[in-house]
Amino acid sequence: MAGKKRDGAVLVGVDESEASLAAVRWAAAEAALRGCRLELFQAGTAERHARERFARAHRWLSRAAQVAGEAAPGVATQPVVQAGSAVELLVGRSRSMSLVVLGSHGLGGLRGAAIGSVALRVAAGAYCPVVVVRGRAAPGGAVVVGVAGDDRAGGFAFEAAAHRRVPLIAVRAWRSDRPGRAAEEDRALRECVAAWADKYPDVAVRVRAVRERSAGRALMAVEGAQLVVIGSRGRGPVAGGPLGSTGNRLLAQAACPVAVVRGACR
Repeated sequence: MAGKKRDGAVLVGVDESEASLAAVRWAAAEAALRGCRLELFQAGTAERHARERFARAHRWLSRAAQVAGEAAPGVATQPVVQAGSAVELLVGRSRSMSLVVLGSHGLGGLRGAAIGSVALRVAAGAYCPVVVVRGRAAPGGAVVVGVAGDDRAGGFAFEAAAHRRVPLIAVRAWRSDRPGRAAEEDRALRECVAAWADKYPDVAVRVRAVRERSAGRALMAVEGAQLVVIGSRGRGPVAGGPLGSTGNRLLAQAACPVAVVRGACR
């Protein structure tokens, strides 16, 4: 699957922070895996001194392009600066992207908003999957996907594991101590991932149905992961729809990048 061409580019939000450059490195590698271009995006401002601010944004995008080239030699990059709200612009551009990648800290664009807030709001409102790059992706580590009800991010997770040629760990958290519940949850989890396992026979799959009140804790308990994938029910408003306790916890505390994927497994 490596190098397969997709519709849409990978978009990475760039600001003047080291966390942003970490996101650029991750996004460049992902664009290389997908065989697509990398769009380096920064939100500008329509306020006074806009010309100087835009010039500064372009200088930072040049730095980001250099970082991308070092991380993934040969990947095609395209710098874009637009005036306006970082959240609204990123959500709007996500309509034509295959993936949006953001850092977890720093300043959002040049408008002074915390990137943590930007990342949360974009993840809640984007039209495509969003990856928030935080922690450290363990080289060769598994892709971990959370399975809960109809939140199904299996396609994205299996494809990511196939690209990277690493195992996939499917996790389902349950709370009841009713006799037989553990076996039921294990069976339900296996049934959920069966279709994707058939589609990606080269991906080694492990399932973990665990009795745990917090799905976020269950996912973070998997050590040595390089990516955690969670589903999200529907789109939140651009102003900042919540991702729920699991999404919020992972985006704030996970030890590796987190992907938020919308829509059901097909």
